[in-house]
Amino acid sequence: MKVLVIGSGAREHALCRSLSLDLDVTALHCAPGNAGIAEVAELHSVDALDGAAVAALATRLEAGLVVVGPEAPLVAGVADAVREAGIPVFGPSGEAAQLEGSKAFAKEVMAGAGVPTARSYVCMTPDEIDEALDAFGAPYVVKDDGLAAGKGVVVTPDLAQAREHALACGRVVIEEFLDGPEVSLFAITDGVTVLPLQPAQDFKRALDGDEGPNTGGMGAYSPLPWADPKLVEEVLQTVLQPTVDEMRRRGTPFSGLLYAGLAITGRGVRVIEFNARFGDPETQVVLARLRTPLAGVLLAAAKGTLADLEPLRWSDDAAVTVVVASHNYPGTPRTGDPITGLDEIASVDAPHAYVLHAGTKRAGDDVVSAGGRVLSVTATGKDLTQARDRAYTAVARIGLDGSQHRSDIAAKAATEA
Repeated sequence: MKVLVIGSGAREHALCRSLSLDLDVTALHCAPGNAGIAEVAELHSVDALDGAAVAALATRLEAGLVVVGPEAPLVAGVADAVREAGIPVFGPSGEAAQLEGSKAFAKEVMAGAGVPTARSYVCMTPDEIDEALDAFGAPYVVKDDGLAAGKGVVVTPDLAQAREHALACGRVVIEEFLDGPEVSLFAITDGVTVLPLQPAQDFKRALDGDEGPNTGGMGAYSPLPWADPKLVEEVLQTVLQPTVDEMRRRGTPFSGLLYAGLAITGRGVRVIEFNARFGDPETQVVLARLRTPLAGVLLAAAKGTLADLEPLRWSDDAAVTVVVASHNYPGTPRTGDPITGLDEIASVDAPHAYVLHAGTKRAGDDVVSAGGRVLSVTATGKDLTQARDRAYTAVARIGLDGSQHRSDIAAKAATEA
């Protein structure tokens, strides 16, 4: 099978890495990709938001499967264009991707499906915003209704900051604060059958101790030693399957990757948000533990044959990923800085630790930074302590002027394991 992956981040590098290890994949392509992905896939230049261009590229490459990584192309309907060209595609239609594209739409679907979530108001005017903020009180949870690259949510005790963010959003969802630890659970679905993956936890705040501004994610780990062993089955029955069934009932079946961001509250599991694609950086740790070859699973979702698959196989190992970010991230990042230490990690730390590229590009003989989140350093081990040690040993080899990373990824969970 020839596979084309659309995207250019560490999530796509993780997908490409897993697909490159799959013996059924005879040729692997990525568009537009990055400097790291170039080592495992042939890169192509394409506008990832242009469905016709992506479909034309897939047709020219005779791809047997297209995997759309990021949310923006999915919401823009890129998967629809590929499907119309007669090529199997892993990723929901533009209409179904509104589960991520609109927080208000997601709330409607959850209400119809009876899925437990936070109480919320959709606000359009300053008066509505003030009423909602007053109704829920601090800490305030304010979400931009549309796509915001993981940075459209503000959780703050500061009323002025919450109101400022809400007024800047246009259409905004204001909801009650959900206490308790957060969990990311991915599920692969063909629109009928739902196949949950292993849960992970990510770290959204920029600084140690969950301080600082929200980011797209600064690290992740899996498994979750503190989680109830029945969590995945419970979420499948109360969240994932009802949502997929409701989407089909509405005439907008959802096939691809359904990502549930969950809060484990004192009142039970509640959905914080849905995403319509693999999450970054959780994908890095989930795929590090998946033993079933990936291409066949994604193809079965694209073709509607998930029910025929054998159960997924998982490693007992733990996985940790640490994000190395540019100077000033999540503000406007500094780019173009050379990155050193990558060859040393490949020769000394592999196969237990490896680097997945996010915001990188080639500049002559150098790999340089080209975005906010630059690298995802990922490691596996017999437990979280060993995986952490290996990840941070590899991080210490990286040279990137002004870079930043959290030093506490999975630290608490490792001590509790």
